[in-house]
Amino acid sequence: MSDLKQTPLYSLHVELRAKMVPFAGYEMPVQYPLGVKKEHEHTRAQCGLFDVSHMGQITVSGDGVAEALETLIPADIVGLAPGAQRYGLFTSTEGGILDDLMIVNADDHFYLVVNAACKEQDLAHLRANLGETHSIELLDDRALLALQGPKAAEVMERLCPKACELVFMQHSRFTLAEGELAGEEIWVSRSGYTGEDGFEISVAADAAEALAKQLLAEPEVEAIGLGARDSLRLEAGLCLYGHDMDAETTPVEAGLIWAISKPRRHGGERAGGFPGADLILHQVDAKDHSRKRVGFVAQGRAPVREGASLVDADGNEIGKVTSGGFGPSLGKPVAMGYVEREYEAIDTQVYAEVRGKKLPMVVTKTPFVTPGYYRG
Repeated sequence: MSDLKQTPLYSLHVELRAKMVPFAGYEMPVQYPLGVKKEHEHTRAQCGLFDVSHMGQITVSGDGVAEALETLIPADIVGLAPGAQRYGLFTSTEGGILDDLMIVNADDHFYLVVNAACKEQDLAHLRANLGETHSIELLDDRALLALQGPKAAEVMERLCPKACELVFMQHSRFTLAEGELAGEEIWVSRSGYTGEDGFEISVAADAAEALAKQLLAEPEVEAIGLGARDSLRLEAGLCLYGHDMDAETTPVEAGLIWAISKPRRHGGERAGGFPGADLILHQVDAKDHSRKRVGFVAQGRAPVREGASLVDADGNEIGKVTSGGFGPSLGKPVAMGYVEREYEAIDTQVYAEVRGKKLPMVVTKTPFVTPGYYRG
C-alpha cells in the first residue's frame, strides 16, 4: 500500500487498531476491533465517528458563481440561501452522472464536497469549464469528520453548542471556545451518509487528530470504519457513486429525479442549460427510460452482493444488483439495483442468481430504515 495516500487521522486509526484497506487511493479503516456489525448497531443506537477526509473539499468563487455552477449541475443553486446545503450531480453531455456532491452557499463563495475517487476529475471538470472566469481551489489542508447517530447532537452540544441550532442540510462556521482547540474554526453541516441525525465537520488538517480524540473521549462515541459506513448508507437507501450510479446512468434511471430542481426542468425559470439536459429532461417528462433503481429485501437469509444478476420466474435476466448485504437494523439481507421498468413496482417478485441458485427477493421502498434527520 506504499503508493496510497493517508488522511490526517492515519496514525490515530493505527493507534485504535483499525484494519486498514485501500480505498479511493487512500489507506482507510474498514473496521476497528468492535467489528462491522457492532459498529453499525452502535451508530444506529448512539453515535459514531467516521474519518471522511479522503473526500474532496473544493471552493468555487467569483462573479456570478451560482449561475456558473448551474451550467454543470441540474440543481437550483441560484436560489440556494446563504448557509444552505444542497445535493447535486455533475452530468455529462450524454446525460450520465459524472459524480454526486454536496453544495453549500458559503456567502461569498460555494463550498463543494465531492467523492474521493472522483475529486481529481471533478477538479479538472470545474477548471476546464469555469477556470477562466472563477477561482477553484482544492482544500487539501483540511480534514473532514462525520459524527452520526441519534446521540450526535448531545455530543455536539458539549463541543460547539451553537452548531446544534442547525437543521438538516444547513451549514455554518464556528470558532471553538474551550479546551485544547480553543480558537479553532470548524465548518459544520447537519448532514451525513447514514440516515441518522448528525454533523459533518471540516477542520484544519493539523487539528484533526485532537478533534477526533476529543469526540472519541465522549461516552456515546465509537470510531466507525468503512464497512459499517457502507451498510448504514445501504439501509438508508443512499447511492454510492461507481456502484449505484455512474457515467452510464442518468439521474432519472438512478431514481434521483428529485436532484433536478424544479427551476431547472421544463417550464422552470432556468430550464436546462446543464450537460445532457435534453435527454435528462425528456426522461423526466416522458418517463420512457428503460430501467430504474429500486430496493430489494431478500426472502431468505443469504446476502445478495453487488454484481448478482436479477431474473424473473422463468430465468430471464431483468437487471443487476449494484449494492447488497445484510442489514443489521432489519435483521435481513437488503439490496439496491436496476430492473427493467415493468418490474419496478413495489412488492414485485424477482430472483437473484447466487452461486447457481435463484434467491427470491421483493422490490421494496427505500430507505429501508426510517431516517432520523433533524428538521427542527
